[in-house]
Amino acid sequence: MWEDQLKFYDSIVAQCPDFERKGKKMIYTSANGYMFTLLNKDAEIGIRLSKASQKAFKENYNATEYRSYGAVMRDYVKVPETLYTETQLLVDYFKESYNYVMSLKPK
Repeated sequence: MWEDQLKFYDSIVAQCPDFERKGKKMIYTSANGYMFTLLNKDAEIGIRLSKASQKAFKENYNATEYRSYGAVMRDYVKVPETLYTETQLLVDYFKESYNYVMSLKPK
């Protein structure tokens, strides 16, 4: 299952020309000194969003907070499996996440 999710995650990132996937065991994207999407060891996708977007995402898609290695990832939402068929929607959220971290003060 994890390998399939990695391919799925990579297919989303491939549609986003402004950034690329990083990591070998810990899979993520980063920009401006911030990670903004993750694929954890449980094959769950997390997206970092602004507070307003997090709230809307959780309400619209019945999403929850995102955990990686047992820790709650602040500012991240867990992508529910029901959205795995909505590739374009996820591409849009990955791009929104990138734009969000680019709006933050660089690290």
